[in-house]
Amino acid sequence: MPAHKWQFAPRFRRQAFGWRSDTPIQRIKEAMAEIKAMAKKDPLLAAEGAVLLLEKLSPALEQVDSSSGAIGSWVNRAIDTLVPIIAAVEVPQKTRQLWLERLWEAVQEDGMSYIEGLGDHWGVLCAGPELAAQWADDFLPGVQAVWSPSAAGGSYFQGSTACLASLLAAGRHQELLALLETERTKWWHYRQWGVKALVVMGKKAEAIRYAEELRGQNDPDQEIAQACEAILLSSGLGDAAYERYAIKANQCGTHLATYRTITKKYPHKAAPEILRDLVASTPGAEGKWFAAAKEAGLFAEAIALVQRSPADPRTLTRAANDFADKQPAFAMHSGLAALRWIANGDGYEITGGEVLDAWMATLQAARNAGVDVQQVKEQVRAMVVGDLRSQRFVHSILGPTLT
Repeated sequence: MPAHKWQFAPRFRRQAFGWRSDTPIQRIKEAMAEIKAMAKKDPLLAAEGAVLLLEKLSPALEQVDSSSGAIGSWVNRAIDTLVPIIAAVEVPQKTRQLWLERLWEAVQEDGMSYIEGLGDHWGVLCAGPELAAQWADDFLPGVQAVWSPSAAGGSYFQGSTACLASLLAAGRHQELLALLETERTKWWHYRQWGVKALVVMGKKAEAIRYAEELRGQNDPDQEIAQACEAILLSSGLGDAAYERYAIKANQCGTHLATYRTITKKYPHKAAPEILRDLVASTPGAEGKWFAAAKEAGLFAEAIALVQRSPADPRTLTRAANDFADKQPAFAMHSGLAALRWIANGDGYEITGGEVLDAWMATLQAARNAGVDVQQVKEQVRAMVVGDLRSQRFVHSILGPTLT
């Protein structure tokens, strides 16, 4: 039978891409889609394709500008997608061993460190304790050499993480913990495997103590909190998980995303309680939680927050427009807050059109709420009559309408 011709294969030849990352990202997406589609029809062939793609990624991406982190993020997504496909298929141990040898050779030749994250998945890729034990034995001498008291400072072995992952998968938990005690830096990237081993051993309280030992030592505090939170949640200790780790473990790119993540993870907690705790965690930045309070339907609280500190004026203007009919009083105060913070100099590159949008939304909401428009004009006039450049900017746009 002729070998399957993968559409992605010729697109990932060595140095196939220039410095721009948009095309290789698109090619990675297409390759993952092709392999995932094949996994539904022929899991074995899909696994072989996954190994092939992982082999080809780094050589193909050698010239791509990775400074933005975008290409690295997509490579990590590819690893997270492809590893389960490789691990899930049932194949003879000889076949899996050949796959692992090919993948490890690709890791060793990865000059840009794109696929070094495969080491974290090595135990999973072994798909069984017997093969994991073999790889652990192969890696151990290298780890022991660089973690030896006599090793030179800064010594590094590429297979350290893969070794720890293999020991865990092989069920050699005590050996894993003993090995970690020889690692002098006590780095979370390695110590997390000790946490995982203790959890598997049923020593969850000890696992949390083991993780907590590293907090405040230049280690990723959020990752440590996430690990501890997961242990408590798996033990049915939701209240303890929330109190000790929820806010630190679930920090997202935006305040609203953080709120959503925590409310989803802790459905037994009331929204006002979660919001109150989040606000208390960021003193001086209360207004940043405006969108979260709005989403929770806590309109009075949202306005109180934005009166204490700034929120993005564009977010406030959207609220004024969106709620002009349903919650006109809230919408009016949102619009007033938008104008206030614009006049105060907040907001990034605010345009005259955005000032007008905030003003028109405020007026419409005031009319819907039955508020005297003249009173609203007086409030805004008081905001914009001042010496700040931003105040003069707003006054130059709204001045004629405020009389």
